[in-house]
This record gives sequence, C-alpha cells and structure tokens, in this order.
Amino acid sequence: MTAICILTPEPGYYEDWQREAAPLAALFGDDLVFRRWDDAGELLDFDLVMPLLAWGYQRHPARWFAALDAWDGQGVRIANPVSLLRWNTDKAYLLDLEAKGVPIVPTRLAPSLGADDMAAARTAFGTDLMVVKPTISGGADGTYLLEASDNLPDDVIGRAMLIQPKMEAIATEGEFSLFYFSGRFSHAIIKRPARGDFRVQEQFGGHDTAVEAPPEALACAAQALSATPVPPLYARVDMVRDNAGAFRIMELELIEPSLFLHQAPDGGARFADAVKGQLVR
Repeated sequence: MTAICILTPEPGYYEDWQREAAPLAALFGDDLVFRRWDDAGELLDFDLVMPLLAWGYQRHPARWFAALDAWDGQGVRIANPVSLLRWNTDKAYLLDLEAKGVPIVPTRLAPSLGADDMAAARTAFGTDLMVVKPTISGGADGTYLLEASDNLPDDVIGRAMLIQPKMEAIATEGEFSLFYFSGRFSHAIIKRPARGDFRVQEQFGGHDTAVEAPPEALACAAQALSATPVPPLYARVDMVRDNAGAFRIMELELIEPSLFLHQAPDGGARFADAVKGQLVR
C-alpha cells in the first residue's frame, strides 16, 4: 500500500506545482503519489493524505468544502485534520485568534464590502491606506491596496472581505514566516516585496531569505499555534512588526503553504520525520 498522497491543483492552474513537488518526492520516494484535489478518487488506501499543493481551492470554495465533507465522512486520514482545514479556509479565523488574545494585524470583517465599510475602517485604523482581501483567498487573489481616493474594484464589491491597514514594515523590513512540524520549530525566512509593491509572493516579484527567528517572533508563533482548534502537523506562521515593533500575525497557513524546505538547515528532514510519525503500518 502506498503510504502518502499529496493533493495538487486542478489542471491548468497558473502556478507550476511540479517545482514544489520535487523536494517532497525526494523526501518520501516511492511512498508518495500526487493526485489533483478536485478529482482525487479513492483515498482510503493511503496512510496519510496532505493537501500541501491543493492550490486554487479558494477559487472553488463550494467544491472544496464538499470535498472536505466527503473525506471526513469516509474516514480519510487527512493532515492537517479536516476540522482544522475547514477553520483555516476562511480567513475570519484571524478574529478567532484575536478573541483568544493573539496579536493579529488589525482586521475588520466586511460581510458584503461597500464604501461605508472602507470609511469605517479608515476611521478605526487612523490611516487611509487599506488592504482588502477575500475571506477565502490564496496567492493574493483579489487582494488590493487602496487609497481613500480609489474606487472599490468591481470584483470585491459585495463580497465577504477583510480590511486591514497597510503594514509599513513589509516594505521596510519584510514579512517573517516561521515553520513548525509536529509543534517543533524548523526554520524561518523573511519575505520582501518588489520595490513599489506590497505583495511578497514570488509571482509579483517578491523574494525570500533565510533568517534566524527573533525570540519575539517565536513567542508570537507559539501563542498563535496554541490557539488553533487542534494541533497542526505542519504550519507556516506569517507575521510582521507593527509601528511599535511588536509582531502581529498576518496569516496562519495550515492548508497548502509553501514550506520553503530549501531554506531549512536540515533540508526538510524534520518535516519528513513528522509525517512518517503519523503513518499507520
């Protein structure tokens, strides 16, 4: 029996998942196969299924939630657990973290985004420069940086959106990502946007560098992970400093995060050990 299945994008997705798949295949060898998330077929024969490359699920949320329900009902062994995947799919989880005392990037939820929501957010945050992003999104899909004079883009009007102030430290220092496997810290990177942009993703010109995690960042990540509904097998914790220098959570990536294993000092050995520890033999 093949031990591990990693779920991948549907055909035609704009990003090349094969590049991310190569280091995973090297870690797990013949025990690993890949299947597209939207047509995965029978998964009960696998010891463990991970949606690590299920990019694009955010474009088909109804199908994604239906797939989660089906896998859960069939008893497929999914990591991270289906309950955690459901919770992490909608970025309103940030407000759950905040309610538990976790410092997050200041965030307001607009169930149906309109001009009044933007005006209220600018008043609350004391700045005109706002970032809006869909509550279900990935890869900066539908994410915009808006000044007070900007009209709302047509594709976000009336949608459930998060509104956040632009965090200046992303441009001046960068966004930190810390990686955890079975609750143990593995490695950290800092991601910086291209000049004049606010998005750190590679497709927008962003770049990453390995970094030693500051103690305050480790403490912030530990606080966030302790507030999840169940402990994750793998996690990427994205954070940025606020104007006072304190770290705030931007995202808690528990579904299909790029793990940047090439930046891990052990090349991903800790991740492989965490996964293999979950296998049923």
